[in-house]
Amino acid sequence: MKLKNKTVTEYLSKIVGSEVLGDGKVRVLPLPTSETESWLINRHYAKRLCSISYAFGAYRRAELIGVVTYGTPASAPLRAGVCGEDWADRVLELNRLCCENTKNVASTLVGRSLRMLPKPRLVVSYADTAQGHVGYIYQATNFIYTGLSAKRTDWKIKGREHLHGATIADESRGQENRVEWMREKYGDDFYLQDRSRKHRYVFACGSHKQRTAIRAALRYPVKAYPKGESRKGDVSGEVKTQMILL
Repeated sequence: MKLKNKTVTEYLSKIVGSEVLGDGKVRVLPLPTSETESWLINRHYAKRLCSISYAFGAYRRAELIGVVTYGTPASAPLRAGVCGEDWADRVLELNRLCCENTKNVASTLVGRSLRMLPKPRLVVSYADTAQGHVGYIYQATNFIYTGLSAKRTDWKIKGREHLHGATIADESRGQENRVEWMREKYGDDFYLQDRSRKHRYVFACGSHKQRTAIRAALRYPVKAYPKGESRKGDVSGEVKTQMILL
């Protein structure tokens, strides 16, 4: 495979050194957003794209074996709710993590990508209990555990359950009584479903002084890490791109 007169291996060698050719170690590199799309659609359980500000890939030699993405949460109350208004514009969400189920790949990808983010930043991530996730990757990378997310409901339409609740809710944006408007439009096909609760983790990126300030401003209680059986995700879906592109 040629990339502007260079092979993938030659390009990676220029970035991380010639040892990438043979030692098989995992490297973490910044990743173009376009390179994440096939992974997020075909291999992540959510099966949809998200807002991405920063993306990173885990590589073994020249093969892409995992992706992690970070984006600014759309909810202003969520951003301010973590550490207050002073830190609201520094909040990122680790919103997608998908990689091969090999020991230490996920924790290496998360840990190294956190160090590559601009600083200071406050990273929030969630482990979905409905997917059998506990958040052991975040525990291994020294995130702070702050408990379960609040109980909420999602909007659903029969036959369109694959759509995210926020996508369904957007249909009624601007209506005075949004629920009533949806019921008039869809009748009994519109319903509310309890949203699964998620384990919430927080990580402070920055200097020692900045991390101390973030911890002091944290509005959630710090709790002991949860334990229990964790279910691995299915990452067998086909991806169109496996190599980094220029």
